[in-house]
Order: sequence, then C-alpha cells, then structure tokens
Amino acid sequence: MRSRLLLGILLPVAVLIAINAYRLHEDALRAIDTAYDRTLLASAKAIGEQLDVAGSPDAPVLVADVPYAALEAFEADNRSRMFYRVTGFDGRWVSGFEDLPAWHGRLPDRGAYAALVDFYDDTYHGEPVRVAVLIQPVAGQAGLGVATIQVAETLELRSKLARQVLLATLWRQAALLAVIAAVVWLVVQLATRPVRELSRIIAARDDADVRPLELARAPAELAPLVAAINEAWGRQAGLLAHQKRFVRDTSHQLRTPLAVLKAQVQSAQRGDVPLSQAIDEIGQTVDGATLLANQMLALAKVEQLRQQGDPPVLDLADTVRDVALDLAPLIADAALDFELEAVPAPVRGHAWALRELVRNLLHNALKHSPRGGRLDVLLHREGDRLELRVRDSGPGIPDSLRPRLMQPFAAAGGHGGAGLGLAICQEIVRSLGGELALDNRMAHGVIDGLDAIVRLPAAASVPLFAASPAPSAVSDPVLSSVSSPFPPPSTAESPRMPENP
Repeated sequence: MRSRLLLGILLPVAVLIAINAYRLHEDALRAIDTAYDRTLLASAKAIGEQLDVAGSPDAPVLVADVPYAALEAFEADNRSRMFYRVTGFDGRWVSGFEDLPAWHGRLPDRGAYAALVDFYDDTYHGEPVRVAVLIQPVAGQAGLGVATIQVAETLELRSKLARQVLLATLWRQAALLAVIAAVVWLVVQLATRPVRELSRIIAARDDADVRPLELARAPAELAPLVAAINEAWGRQAGLLAHQKRFVRDTSHQLRTPLAVLKAQVQSAQRGDVPLSQAIDEIGQTVDGATLLANQMLALAKVEQLRQQGDPPVLDLADTVRDVALDLAPLIADAALDFELEAVPAPVRGHAWALRELVRNLLHNALKHSPRGGRLDVLLHREGDRLELRVRDSGPGIPDSLRPRLMQPFAAAGGHGGAGLGLAICQEIVRSLGGELALDNRMAHGVIDGLDAIVRLPAAASVPLFAASPAPSAVSDPVLSSVSSPFPPPSTAESPRMPENP
C-alpha cells in the first residue's frame, strides 16, 4: 500500500515536473532570443550609420566603411561571435563576410520593432546562428537607395543561459519533489499505522484465540475489514466449539458401549451364558454403538454442510416421498394407518440434510406409535413458508422432559435410542433457516399423540417445480408402487395405508 501510494503520487508529479521543465526551457530560449535580438538590431543600426552613397545621381553606389571593431561593443563576451554582411542597392555584396548566406525571406507584417527588421535562425560554417536583417534606407549627395544589412551571432551564450535557467529550475523542482516524497511518506506511514497495528495484533494471537477485534479503535476505512475478520473468527469459534463438543461427546458416549461389549466378550469367554445368547447380546451392543456413531457423525456433518455456502433448490415433497417409500416395510410391520399429503415445496438445502431430517422425524414417530396406530405426514405451503407436520399416535412428551428434549443424548423414553435424533433434526432445521416444534395433540383432555412441526422458508420457484400439480392433497404414486402386503390406495385424495388385516 505504501509503495503504491508513493508511486501513484510521485510518478505523476515527476512527469508534470519534466513537462514543466521542457516548457520552461522553451520559454527561456524565447525570452533570451527576444533580449539578444535587441542587441542584433542595435548592431545592424550601428552598421547602417556607417553607410554612404557615392557615384552620380544616375548611378548611385553604396559605400560601406565598417571596421569589425564596430561590433565589439555589442558582443557580450568571447563565448559568442558576430558576423555581418552589407548588400548594396543592386543586390551585390558591399562589405562584411561575403560567404554569409544572403537573406531571401520577407519582412513580417507586424514587427515587434519600429524598423524594417526580420529575425531568423540559420547556419554559418556549420554552426547555428541567429540573424537579424535590417532594410536600411541610405541617402547621400550622390543619391539614395535601400541597403540590406545582415548581422549574425553564434548561439553559445544563449544556449548556456537557457541551460543555467533550466538547471536552476530543475534543482528547485527536485527539492520540491523531495519535499513531496518526504511528506507523502510521512503521511502514508501515519495513515497505515492502524493497518500495521492490526497485522501485529493478529500475528501475535494464539491459534485458538478467536475473540473479536475491537471496532471502536479501528479507522472507518478498516471497519469493514475488522468486521469481516470478526465474522470469520465467529464462524471459526463455532467450528472449534463444535469440534470440542464432538470429541467430548464421542469419548464419553462410546466409552459405555465399548465397556459393555468388552464385558460381554469376557463373559462369553468364561462361559457364563450360552454362546448363542452371548452372540445376540454382543450383536445388540454393536448395533447400538453403530447407531450412536452414525448419529454423531450425522450431527457433525450438519455443521460441515452449514459452512458450504448456498445449497441448491430441491423439492422437499420428493424427499418426503422417497423416505416414506424406504420406511414402508417398517410402517407395514407396525400395521400403522399411514397417510401422506404433499404439495410441491421448493426449499434450499442439501439432499442429505433433507433426507436425514425427514428420516429422523419418521423414525421417531414409528418408535413411539403403538402397533395399529395412525401416522400422518402433511406437507403444506402458505405463502413463502413451508410446513412439514409428522403426526404420530404415541404418548407425547412429558412436561419435565421438554426443556432438554432437543439437547444431544436426551432420550424421550426407553426405546433404545441414543437421544440424538431430535438434536440432529434441530441442527438441520436451524441450518435451513427454519424452526422445529413438538406439540402434544390433545383429544377429550388427554394426549392423543405428538405433532412434530417443521417450518421452513420456501425457495424461489424454479422450472423444476413449475410442472408440479397445484398445492392440494394429492395421491402419491411413489407409495402406491411399494412392494408390501397392502393393496394400492383406492382413493385419489391421499395415499393411505389401511390397517393390516
């Protein structure tokens, strides 16, 4: 940042100084030319005063008696040399340096001086010279005519003066550039001090220190950066807390089934119980440990999916039908009167999370529903909200258990579960931006069952759902094709599994 600021400020200033120096040099040359052109004009006039006319009135002849010493008074020093040429009335050379190139120009329409004079640049003996041409009327006793007087001067002195002006200016401009660089460097150092301080604070922190940075001391320009760092550290803190909780819960919960399994193996080795009974007990312990491990891994995977950004848009109705089809044999074994009503329900979520949510809710309902009871799954949409309701006919939830029901390892009865199913559902629903509620359903003053209600925000409609039927209670062709001892539904309103005869 410091390098870019210095380069961004000093480079344009340096370019501007270079352009200004070039223009200054040109202006200095013009000013010096104007000053020394006066000297050339004075020299030409001095030579004109030395001219005379000889001959007869019919054939006047220009006479010039000009010693070179007449020009010495106009020479500034020995660094420049002056040459002159006088041309007579008939255009012939009269005096001075005959090889000085003759003038073939024209007088300016509006001259700077009250004389017929023209100034131009030329070369003489390979050197650049500045030439003044004066058209001088000359009168005498023999007649009158117009003489052409040329005075040339070499440019050493003019160039040296222009260089001196340029160098003096460049020194001042360089000093100005140095002052600007020093001021810019100092200002940049002061302005970037908070950035360096922030870098020092972050570098000095421990890897596990994810406390938010203080926004009060940060400049306004750094506030978005500090806020983004705090937000990232907040997510990191959540991941670290989840990881610690996962390791703690895993070490605590798996210790018990492993200890039981070890005791069962030792008992079988000693012959305390028949071999078949020992194998059955070991199998049950392994099944329980496997279920616990799978559920704990599922709980950890929910947090991973939460960090993966925007999930795709899926139809929750398809997921509900697929899960119900997978659990159809269990529903049939329990002889439950099953009904499913599902409307198109676009929701943003990962396929695994939606399946795990529906599967856990249905498993909970199956475990707590008595044989021959009723199980309803209703999926409706109201505006931009979706509601999935799983209604079982179990004993409901006692008030004493409700405060800790959504916590991990809080089982709702002696059904052999690990107490993670509802915790997984709660985490999935939170990751989807919804809410989960468990309400006892009352009938005639007694608990008639439990309603597990999931409310989720509906996603924007996509072409996938455009061809779906209108929201209503419709038949479910997926469940009607399940391989089970039940006949297909006889009504078109909703797929209903009749009681097992």
